[in-house]
Amino acid sequence: MNKILIVEDDVNIATGLEDNLKMEGFRPVLAHDGEEALKKVKAERPDLIILDIMLPKLSGLEVCRRLKEQGNKTPVIILSAMGQESDKVAGLELGADDYVTKPFSPRELVTRVKAVLRRLGTPKEAREVYDFGAIKADFRKYQVFKDGKELKFTSAEFKILKLLFSSAGEPVSRHTILGDIWSEDVTTRTVDTHIWSIREKLEDDPKNPKHIITVHRIGYKFMK
Repeated sequence: MNKILIVEDDVNIATGLEDNLKMEGFRPVLAHDGEEALKKVKAERPDLIILDIMLPKLSGLEVCRRLKEQGNKTPVIILSAMGQESDKVAGLELGADDYVTKPFSPRELVTRVKAVLRRLGTPKEAREVYDFGAIKADFRKYQVFKDGKELKFTSAEFKILKLLFSSAGEPVSRHTILGDIWSEDVTTRTVDTHIWSIREKLEDDPKNPKHIITVHRIGYKFMK
């Protein structure tokens, strides 16, 4: 599960983003001013920062500048109510990876978050080999074994498995799976169908799964 630091002094905006990110399977962390943001970055080590420009104590641009001076490479999406070209340029020159102008749709921002994470990648995404007791997977060779027996999966099923394995123990939303696996416009029912197929191959009892677990109203998670 990717951890997202939301740095926003408007409580309504912050909690709205927090709720939307949770629904999509992310782990949001909040900070309400620039100084708190720098502390949370150090303590929480987020995978991405959503950073408002107009903040108490330190501006978002100053936070961004200090992070980049420290060599911090955490991707940053800048938020601003001003929408001025100079703010956008300043943020991008300081190393921000994207820029969103208020007012914005929370779902649009979540889509931007996913796009930045996919584009830049994360250490979890780079991993190719997993070993969970009886289950062993090598995605370089497109092989998955259970108790030494190789299991056969389709290309889409391999991709879903890798996504779930890389977030073992943490929920992955149906929308995240859709966005990462399929480019065409398909429904979440497609995800459910593929999950059932994976369970039939991976689980001892597909109707009572122990590894591919449903997370109510969110999606699925892999348990060792």
